[in-house]
Amino acid sequence: MAMSEHSSVACEIRDAVARITLRHPPLNILDLAMMQELYEALAQARDSAEIKVLVIGHEGKAFSAGVSIQDHTADKVGEMIGKFHRIFHLLNSLAVPIVALVDGMALGGGCELAVFCDMVLASDRATFGQPEIKVGVFPPVAAAVFPRLIGRNRALELLLTGDTIAAPDAKAMGLINQVFPAATFRAKADEFVGKLAALSGPVLKLTKRAVDRGLYASVADAIKTAEQIYLRELMQTEDAREGLNAFMEKRKPEWKNR
Repeated sequence: MAMSEHSSVACEIRDAVARITLRHPPLNILDLAMMQELYEALAQARDSAEIKVLVIGHEGKAFSAGVSIQDHTADKVGEMIGKFHRIFHLLNSLAVPIVALVDGMALGGGCELAVFCDMVLASDRATFGQPEIKVGVFPPVAAAVFPRLIGRNRALELLLTGDTIAAPDAKAMGLINQVFPAATFRAKADEFVGKLAALSGPVLKLTKRAVDRGLYASVADAIKTAEQIYLRELMQTEDAREGLNAFMEKRKPEWKNR
């Protein structure tokens, strides 16, 4: 187990799972200092060879209510956007699956951070929204990512109204993956993450890469790319052979993670 603690962000690596926790309650407002700490925690996870899954969660009643308004001023906004967006560039470069756990408000930059993850698990008291339009700005990351997740028109509805939506509605439109009762949220989320952590790390990474490589290519090119990853990389791993052999031998696979 490895544990790294900053004043507003904690990173724990245990049992092949890196858990980054936002802990500046009650609202986990992302100011410049907290953005730096989050970036450093993500870099620590990126540099760990042992992890299979990255989880981003929170303490307090909000995942994050967004970026500090004080850092939106004309003299700070350039630095703020630069520090905020490099978090997303780093997230985008990570090979492992990334899961956000949202048990409360995810608004503005907090919503962008959660939804940018590969999968979002929410409690039934979680809410999501991009209220930036109400203060005369728009959310750049959401503008880039939401149309790819939920389509252009629904993305425009959320960004132009600034409305906050409940977790079941967010799931229905494809913005998040799962909604669990608040009373059992942590246990259900741990169970979900545990399913991933019990699988082969290299195969998880290769599957994510195959999906991402093909996402914006033509169907023909996407199939070809996935085929090349399958034959040239996946089938060269011990775990692919072990999984297939275990199935044929009617036994549970023993992953070597290589």
